[in-house]
Amino acid sequence: MPRPPLSLKGRALRYLSQREHSRLELSRKLARYAEDTDDIDALLDLLEKNNWLSQERFSESLIHRRSARFGNARIMAELQSHGVQGEALQGLKESLADTETARCCEIWERKFGEVATDPEGRNKQMRFLLQRGFSQRAIRTAMKGTADFDQ
Repeated sequence: MPRPPLSLKGRALRYLSQREHSRLELSRKLARYAEDTDDIDALLDLLEKNNWLSQERFSESLIHRRSARFGNARIMAELQSHGVQGEALQGLKESLADTETARCCEIWERKFGEVATDPEGRNKQMRFLLQRGFSQRAIRTAMKGTADFDQ
């Protein structure tokens, strides 16, 4: 006997039980199952009211998952694509800025381990870190090859 189809709330809770979602992301996922967008908005309001859906928890979760691999610019861009904006985004940006240089140095050490002697090798290392979203200041510090992460 086949299972009855899940309700919109059931689907939302299933998604939220797997990991934190932003309001925008969850509404996109639920849109294909809803007949009316007002239903989705009402459900998302209910989930936020009951603290099952939280933009702060989502932001912290995303930062925790991405910070070991990516720089501030890339993390901020991903947060913006998920609908995090305003003062919340600014506060997250300030908290990430404190650790960017240390994270950049750690990633550089894992990937390369030694300072490149030729310009081609240095460019390769810089491009790698730039594509990961690190700032020029953090990259310069990391490529010095010193263990000074305090800057």
